[in-house]
Amino acid sequence: MLNEEQSRPAGNNLLFDFTVDKSTKTVLVQKEFNAELSLVWDAFTKAEMLDKWWAPKPFTSKTIFMDFKPGGRRFYAMVSAEGIELNYSVQTYKAISPKTNFKFVSMFADKDENPFPPGSDWDLNFTEENKITTVRISIYNESLERMEKMIEMGFKEGFTMTLNELENLLPTLTK
Repeated sequence: MLNEEQSRPAGNNLLFDFTVDKSTKTVLVQKEFNAELSLVWDAFTKAEMLDKWWAPKPFTSKTIFMDFKPGGRRFYAMVSAEGIELNYSVQTYKAISPKTNFKFVSMFADKDENPFPPGSDWDLNFTEENKITTVRISIYNESLERMEKMIEMGFKEGFTMTLNELENLLPTLTK
């Protein structure tokens, strides 16, 4: 294992775990949210909700289009604080089991939606117990070099900030 973090911040009993496993070329993330599963599921699967949190600050996410179904795609941009569309990505949905699991392939792309392979395979699993929803995310990379570059570029810090954005957003959606 290259890197592992498991924490429960002071005053917050919600689990966060981030593990990089070089031997399987996989990043494993586990995060608990103090919200019902249906709300967390919607936050991950509806464009209008994703755009409120799917980017580390100061960036925002802008969904250009999204068709959440097997074979469907989400094409989105990371937008700078100045409103400039920077990095584009395409997520192609491979499988969806409502409110339990979905899988997609994620690739960077250009502004015309042309992907830059290789991508990474994401597998997201959702469970709820006592109104706490746990999301377990497995991100597999075909290439160890790609995974290491992703980590080098700050994926852990950026994705942690992004998940924290969702954690802060959820209470505002339940009111």
